[in-house]
Amino acid sequence: MSKDMIISTEEIENRIFTIRGVQVMFDSDLAQMFHSETKYINRAVKRNSNRFPLDFAFQLKDNEWKDLKFQFGTSIKKLAQGLKFQE
Repeated sequence: MSKDMIISTEEIENRIFTIRGVQVMFDSDLAQMFHSETKYINRAVKRNSNRFPLDFAFQLKDNEWKDLKFQFGTSIKKLAQGLKFQE
């Protein structure tokens, strides 16, 4: 694996959120880390649902999404775009 593909532990930890008492990562963050598109991550999970626990993936409710954006004082899109890979 090349150095430009290595992500620091801190950068991964910064992408873990606690929602409904569960630590989660957003599909968009996973896609960035795997150099993929979000739709391909979601498609892989759907096609291989038997490999994942029932509570592996869930969608945020509108109020959870708003609360999360408010909590960080910025949009989630900006947070996701801020993911940088170590050089």
